[in-house]
Amino acid sequence: MCFPLKNISIYMAIFFLIFSGVMFWESLSMSFYSEYGPGPGLLPMWVSGIIFVLSSIYLVTAFKKDIILFAHILPKGEGFINVLVCMGSLILFMILVPFAGFLISSTVTLFILFLRGYKWYWSLGFSASVAFIIFWVFGVMLQVPLPVNDLGW
Repeated sequence: MCFPLKNISIYMAIFFLIFSGVMFWESLSMSFYSEYGPGPGLLPMWVSGIIFVLSSIYLVTAFKKDIILFAHILPKGEGFINVLVCMGSLILFMILVPFAGFLISSTVTLFILFLRGYKWYWSLGFSASVAFIIFWVFGVMLQVPLPVNDLGW
């Protein structure tokens, strides 16, 4: 028998219970019906209610038979380092983007990620190309406002 606090299923069920409860509470502030039909609160209310019910069922199941240990889902060795690099580059992107803008921040982040599998010059080329293409498609063609630096990129 496994100690229940090591069972990640319990933590995931509680997380989704809290998440769906907050979403349900927030959906109550939106109108359920509008003058033309369903309002903006209809879908979030139903989806969060369904998630809440399913999470409750999963929580009961997690206590009874579904034992998934933390050690079974966490990668080991190189895979764990890859997860840390991905999380670190995401945090770095969030720190850089308000100051350096989208283009430079995404180039740096992608360079760090590509560096794990390619030589540095290929990583730099790929990261700059992908960042520029995304910036051009979303910023220029679709006119989605992206964070920019003082130079406009």
